[in-house]
Amino acid sequence: MSWKRLVITFDLEKLEEELGELREEMNAPDFWNDQEKAKKKSKLATRKEEKIETYRELTEELEEIEVLYELASEEGNDEELEELEDRVSRLRDRMDSFQLELFMDGEFDDRNCYLGINAGAGGTDAQDWAGMLLRMYTRWLEREDFSYQSLEVSEGEEAGIKSATVEVEGEWAYGYLKAEAGVHRLVRISPFDSAGRRHTSFASVNVTPQFEDDLEVQVDENDLRVDTFRASGAGGQHVNVTDSAVRITHEPTGLVATCQNERSQHKNRETAMKILKSRLYQLKMEKRAEKIEEIQGELKDIEWGSQIRSYVLHPYQKIKDHRTEIEVGDTESVLDGEIDPFIQAYIKNK
Repeated sequence: MSWKRLVITFDLEKLEEELGELREEMNAPDFWNDQEKAKKKSKLATRKEEKIETYRELTEELEEIEVLYELASEEGNDEELEELEDRVSRLRDRMDSFQLELFMDGEFDDRNCYLGINAGAGGTDAQDWAGMLLRMYTRWLEREDFSYQSLEVSEGEEAGIKSATVEVEGEWAYGYLKAEAGVHRLVRISPFDSAGRRHTSFASVNVTPQFEDDLEVQVDENDLRVDTFRASGAGGQHVNVTDSAVRITHEPTGLVATCQNERSQHKNRETAMKILKSRLYQLKMEKRAEKIEEIQGELKDIEWGSQIRSYVLHPYQKIKDHRTEIEVGDTESVLDGEIDPFIQAYIKNK
C-alpha cells in the first residue's frame, strides 16, 4: 500500500516553541509601539500557525487512511482499497506541496508578485527567446492555477518581445517564481538565419514581490521621468487606441515600471507607480546589494557568462540549471511549462 511511503519531514516541537515565543512578544504592552515591526511579527506568527494546522490535518488524514486500510484488508474489500489508493494519491500531492512550502520561509515568499522578462544580447533571436519564455511561464501559471494578467508587452520588430511584465496572484507566488530570476540562455539553429547557423540568445527574468496598497514609500516627483506611448499588442478587445501606456523611470536608481493593459492613462500610471514603489521598497528594506539580488534576481548583464540556466536545442537537447546542476532532456516539455524540477530543486537548495 503506497501510504506507507508517505512521510513529512517536519519539526513540530521546534515550530510550536517558536510560535510560543512570538505570542509572548505579541502580548507585551509595548508590542504595537513599532507598527511596522509588529505587523511583521503578527504575520510570521500566522504563517507558523497555518503550518502547524496543515501538518496536523495531513497527519490525521494519514492515520485515518492507515486504519481504514487495515480494516478493508481484513474484510477483503477491494473496492474500498481502490478508493483508498485514490485518496492516498491526492494526499501525496498535498504533502508534497506542503513539504516544499516548508522551505519557503523568506519574508516575502507568500506574496503575489510581478514577473518581468527582457530580451538581451542576440537581436531578433533574443526577442523571440523572450517571447518563448513568456509562453513557458504562462503555461506553468495556468497549470498551477495561478491568476495572472499582462501589464505590459513590448513587441519585437520581427518576432517575439522586447519586454513584458506580468502580475501573478496566488499562494506563494513569489516563493515559487523567485527561483526563475536571472539570465536564461538559449542555444539553437536560428530560424531567422538564412544560412541555418547556430545562435546563442539571452533573456533576463526578474521577480518582484508585490506589496500592499498602503505601502509607505516616499517618491520625489522630480526624480521621475514619465513617458506615455501607444501600446503595442497582438490585438483584441483590450487594445489601446490612444497613447495611454505609461512608463515611469526612477532616475536615481534606474528602476523602470511600465503598464499598458488599461485604456485609461491614469489607471496605467497608478499601476506603474505601484510596481515602482514595490521595487523601491525592496531597496529600502534590503540595505546590501547581496540582499537586493536575492529578492529581485541577479542584476547582471544579459549576456554570456551570467546565465542561471541554459536551454540547448542544438547540437543536442538538454536544459541545465547551473545553480542546482539539475538537467532535463525533454526540452519540449520544459518550454511548454514543465519547470517544476528546476523550481523545486532551487527552493530546496536555497
